[in-house]
Amino acid sequence: MKQQETVDYFLKVVWQNMANTYNQIASGFGITQAIGYVLINIDKEGTAVSQLAGLLGVKATSLSRMLNNMEEQGLIYRETSLGDKRSVKVFLTDFGVEKRKLAKEVVISFNEFLNRNLSISEKNNLISTLQKLNKLTLSYTSLIEHVEQKDK
Repeated sequence: MKQQETVDYFLKVVWQNMANTYNQIASGFGITQAIGYVLINIDKEGTAVSQLAGLLGVKATSLSRMLNNMEEQGLIYRETSLGDKRSVKVFLTDFGVEKRKLAKEVVISFNEFLNRNLSISEKNNLISTLQKLNKLTLSYTSLIEHVEQKDK
């Protein structure tokens, strides 16, 4: 099977192109696509670091460097939970709220562009197929873990 015949090849290429496009736009605002995504996912009441890590698909420890950078830029601040010192919530500063608005506008604009160029049926089929692909991927991972544990 050639690489160009695999589903994962097209997912990677398309996502990389989308991320590059977002990064080009975001750099004009002094942020990255990843920072924009984090900003969009921080609630007014704050968002737990562990929750952000899950949304980004990274471990909380891997997220630490990005959050340190965002804190240095004045986009966020962190607070430790009074009830549980291990729990840390991230909040937006006023500057972070401004950048979040810009990031949201870019995402909305890009999705409006996609909606103008994909039929409702194409979009719904794509979303449905991606959801199914995600479930299959997760079940495949579980299958591998099951086989590995069985071999021990």
